[in-house]
Amino acid sequence: MKIASFNINGIKARLERLIEWLPESGIDVALLQEIKSVDENFPRQVIEDLGYVVETHGQKSFNGVAILSKFPLEDVVRDLPGDENDEQARWIEATVMGDVPVRVCGLYLPNGNPVGDDLKGPKYTYKLAWMERLKARTEDLLASEEPFLMAGDYNIIPQPEDAHSPDKWRSDALFLPQSRAAYQRILNLGFTEAFRAIEPRPLNYTFWDFQRGAWNRNDGIRIDHFLLSPQCADLLTDCQIDRHMRGRERPSDHVPIWVELAA
Repeated sequence: MKIASFNINGIKARLERLIEWLPESGIDVALLQEIKSVDENFPRQVIEDLGYVVETHGQKSFNGVAILSKFPLEDVVRDLPGDENDEQARWIEATVMGDVPVRVCGLYLPNGNPVGDDLKGPKYTYKLAWMERLKARTEDLLASEEPFLMAGDYNIIPQPEDAHSPDKWRSDALFLPQSRAAYQRILNLGFTEAFRAIEPRPLNYTFWDFQRGAWNRNDGIRIDHFLLSPQCADLLTDCQIDRHMRGRERPSDHVPIWVELAA
């Protein structure tokens, strides 16, 4: 089973890129972020025509996540538990009913900028609170001892080698010690970070800004991640970044990352 994560940066703007990439890459399940569409306006039919079941959790103009699956989906859950007042569409999960059922959780973690004085800006406070809710959800899922993964745009640069120019990110919410520590606390629960389990070398990125020629200079960062539960990590056979997608016409500023599971 080949499962991908892709921050599409607007489904309307990138639909052509999506429908060419899905068949050429042989993706069985795609977790999308930043669809920037309400559910009723999502281009469901064209994706269903490619053989995918479609589940969305949309929001007008911002955020929004989706699951596209060639396998049946069961027990779909929208919204990260822990804050019933949170109106931002950043979380969707479901069980993919392959030969080995796998729970997949697609997430779009808050950016957190601007940080604000004393790290108390409302967007940064929301980011850290969201990560605490994420940690609580992962603890519940781990208790089931079933294969599951969490994938998406984490808006976290885990290590200096995950940025071409780490110094320019020192005061950014994506790279602050508090952000990275919150991510590490989740990782320390027993997850395998799939890409680093396969590829330990630096200079592998998933995001390049549209400004200042970042793509041409390979001035990127790695912020899209797959975290695998111990049972899911046992199924891991590969994890790669589809870097070539950034060089295509009207690309997203992110590129897909995917895992292959013996499931």
